[in-house]
Amino acid sequence: MRLTQGAFSYLPDLTDAQIIKQIDYCLSQGWSVGVEWTDDPHPRNAYWELWGLPLFDVKDSSAILYEINECRRLNPEGYIKCVAFDASRGTESSASAFIVQRPKAEPGFYLERQEVDGRQIRYTIHSYAVARNPEGARYD
Repeated sequence: MRLTQGAFSYLPDLTDAQIIKQIDYCLSQGWSVGVEWTDDPHPRNAYWELWGLPLFDVKDSSAILYEINECRRLNPEGYIKCVAFDASRGTESSASAFIVQRPKAEPGFYLERQEVDGRQIRYTIHSYAVARNPEGARYD
């Protein structure tokens, strides 16, 4: 299974040169770029862990790639993405997001089926990554 969140998720992994070009584009639009990571890319988990401090004033794509590489070094089996924020309308809304690293083996998700009142069926998505690491053991 291949996680498909953000732009370019259906394409092969981006090279560092392609990542730099995407960051340059985001910066040319006046957007701020941040680096986020997670071990639980649940589809409803829109906010991943922020890597370091926000990079709001950084206008050098190589400095942002440095932060990506540091995040890669310390989270070799995590998901890492770049998120560009557009504050031009007075809010910080995501203008672009793309994954820059995936684990070698993506654990995926499973559906839990529940029968509820009125013969309805409810489905819940669960992450195998969370299931194999019990509560309290994920961030030791």
